Amino acid sequence: MEPTGPWDRDRVDEFLTDTHVPVRLGCHTPADDPWIVSLWFSWDGAVHCATSADADLVAFLAHDDHVSFEVSTNDPPYKGVRGRGRATVSPDEEKELLRALLDRYLGGVDNPTGERLLSPEREEVRIRIEPERLHTWDYSKRMGSGEG
Repeated sequence: MEPTGPWDRDRVDEFLTDTHVPVRLGCHTPADDPWIVSLWFSWDGAVHCATSADADLVAFLAHDDHVSFEVSTNDPPYKGVRGRGRATVSPDEEKELLRALLDRYLGGVDNPTGERLLSPEREEVRIRIEPERLHTWDYSKRMGSGEG
């Protein structure tokens, strides 16, 4: 799928692979209230996140698998990718995705966060978001950076 906005698909793939900020994931609660969470992610044409099997988000996605998402820079010049799609949740018994995300965001699993998240008592799931629409924006030129 080709994104709308100033970037082509190759630039989207590059940005989502190289950016190490969490994805902001929007969904609906069973009461149909909007909800948003920030999660670590990886990208391979789909968004992949990990969370605890007992997280509220898992119940929310069981209620309604339609989601929106955004990954953007936190510092100027602002740029990023937003989209919408459908989420599927599946077990991650060996915590493979979580291990990969710990490596991506913290440089490995040998740290207090890794020890806590990889605890044998903690059941982990994968969330896969298949994008149905992607939109990009890049304010580099308007903010005077010369990029974009």
